[in-house]
Amino acid sequence: MSLQIEFEQGRKVLVVRLKGELDHHTADVVKARMEEAIFRQDTKHLVLSLKDLSFMDSSGLGVILGRYKQITGKGGRMVVCDVSPEVYRLFELSGMFKIVSIQENERSAISSLEVAL
Repeated sequence: MSLQIEFEQGRKVLVVRLKGELDHHTADVVKARMEEAIFRQDTKHLVLSLKDLSFMDSSGLGVILGRYKQITGKGGRMVVCDVSPEVYRLFELSGMFKIVSIQENERSAISSLEVAL
């Protein structure tokens, strides 16, 4: 299965929705497209919705951690939301919860950033 990426740009927030599988086959494309969108839109904050992500491996964790560093390096914040039980477990095992903020859905993720989309 491939991966689809959807972007929605607000005033200060870029919402990225991933659908499919984020693994070593798709990680480089996701990384490049997200980096480009963050740079092009001069994004301060990032919301990453994993609602329709059916699979993720350690390559996906690397992509997420890299975008986290990119956003926080600009003084912004990153929130991940709509995490499936399988991906949640991967986050748990990797210790990603100690680094990245997790919210239940997009609405609460955007609210937690205290900015308007």
